[in-house]
Amino acid sequence: MSDAREVRDKALCYVVRDGRLLVFRHVDASPEEVGLQVPAGSVRPGETPEAAALREGREETGLTGLRVVRPLGVVEYDITPYRFEVQRRHVFHLEVDGPVPERWTSFEEHDGAGEPTRFECLWIPLSAGHVLQSGQGALLGRLYDPPRDRDGRARGR
Repeated sequence: MSDAREVRDKALCYVVRDGRLLVFRHVDASPEEVGLQVPAGSVRPGETPEAAALREGREETGLTGLRVVRPLGVVEYDITPYRFEVQRRHVFHLEVDGPVPERWTSFEEHDGAGEPTRFECLWIPLSAGHVLQSGQGALLGRLYDPPRDRDGRARGR
């Protein structure tokens, strides 16, 4: 087996509302296998990470009205041995407009390739974000940082 791990760009979404974080669980898989997750997925060729974040958020939750508040940063995560790859995660803070249920079922269609995946979506307190699987909570603390301009300076200071 080769030590080389492919690096794949991913978009990861922290959808926040009223101090709570949108998460989901795979209904048809055990918690030990997949845990609680936030919307995330691959950045497609020719797609920006921001566009991928909006697409993945919509695909995995069924929500419309998602919008990017700001990028939070990029972090790498080695998911070996699940898959021999390193994920370069572009993390975004998102919000959703309009009414949203407390808990609902969503289906990711996988662009028609294979059976849909069933998710149960729900809101948890931001303070419980440490329960996210596979390092997905790595940049949650940045939600509490002041927004920054392109030069890295805090806005309004």
